[in-house]
Amino acid sequence: MIVLRRDLWSPALARGAATSRGKYAPWPVIRTLPVRGELPHVALRFVLLVGILSFFADFTYEGSRSIIGPYLASLAASATIVGVVTGSGELLGYCRRLLSGRLADWSGRYWPITILGYVVQMVSVPALALTETWPQAATLIVLERVGKAIRNPPRDVMLSHAAKQVGGYGWVFGMHEALDQFGAMFGPLVVAAILATRRDYHEAFAVLLLPALINLSLVLLARWLYPRPQEMEARAHDLRTEGLPRIYWVYMAGAALVAAGFADYPLIAYHFSRSHSVPGRWIPILYAVAMAVSGSGSLALGRLFNQFGFVVPTALTIVSAAFAPLVFLGGFWAALAGAAIWGLGMGVHESIIPAAVAPMVSPQRRASAFGFFTARHGVSWFLGGASIGILCDRSVLAAVAFCVLAQLAAVPIFVWVDRQRAGDDGD
Repeated sequence: MIVLRRDLWSPALARGAATSRGKYAPWPVIRTLPVRGELPHVALRFVLLVGILSFFADFTYEGSRSIIGPYLASLAASATIVGVVTGSGELLGYCRRLLSGRLADWSGRYWPITILGYVVQMVSVPALALTETWPQAATLIVLERVGKAIRNPPRDVMLSHAAKQVGGYGWVFGMHEALDQFGAMFGPLVVAAILATRRDYHEAFAVLLLPALINLSLVLLARWLYPRPQEMEARAHDLRTEGLPRIYWVYMAGAALVAAGFADYPLIAYHFSRSHSVPGRWIPILYAVAMAVSGSGSLALGRLFNQFGFVVPTALTIVSAAFAPLVFLGGFWAALAGAAIWGLGMGVHESIIPAAVAPMVSPQRRASAFGFFTARHGVSWFLGGASIGILCDRSVLAAVAFCVLAQLAAVPIFVWVDRQRAGDDGD
């Protein structure tokens, strides 16, 4: 078996290679390399490069999301509006993943879809510097989520193809999420520094243009170096390509409950600014803390998932349910602890959940599976976010109860999935 590669091109090889018409090739020559000796290194470099470009992506959009709540509040938006806007963004974004996932499976053109998504997302964030009303800002907030939705299913599929060469699905998605979330830590810190000195939301959004441009440059570089990452995974004959298994749909239901009870940070930040439990300059810093916990935890969580399976997301779901009473009912230090727990829960969302989906389905249906899964996830996130926002306007205690109960309801479902997977492994 061989893998096609473009990343070992050299000018000497290009000068010595002729095309079928007898002319020298104007583009880098594709070489073939033995899988056993080279493929694990190729896969690792690919995962690291995607992780680095995701670092700058999260630097950009998570930097903006750390202040979206207070920014919308400064434009006279209510908690209900914040909840509906952020929830709508997740809804439209995640539902768009259904389409992009199916398109990726049907066309096999992972990179063009991924690049389009990054362009939409990276343009939307610095454009917030030009907004003056909450409807204008809301449009760009939703558009940013749509861009993320377009690029995530094909990107996750490309990462999954490298997983078996690098150390398993949990390890690959955990390592990617670690780099991803460290960007999500530095972005809010930069935004916090700008607000501390300039107190200007528009300037904070404008500064995020630089990491956005770096991200787009690295996306194009990754496309050039690794044009066909699907060739990193051996394609074995799979009889389950006609449909998605029952365990997949049951697991989706559990993850949907977790999403419904997981308040988005802009709504949490809105509560901080309205209740004055956290000083304004500390709001993006708490978000950076959450992202640091998410990033550092993701790497360990991926390893633990590879070793112990669904015991890990089940236990973490119980732990992450504690974020709600801490961030909504406590003072500064309770909010800090709650933000850290919220970040740990986010690490579960972004690393273990896709890592768990990948082995449930065949490679030929994987993009569609990611798309279906995240579409349902987005619907739940929207309904949950809107409900939490409405409840916050009426009773913060009711909002907390909703968050905790929705997440804990997923625990017995995850226990069932874990037993089913153990039974399948035994067979």
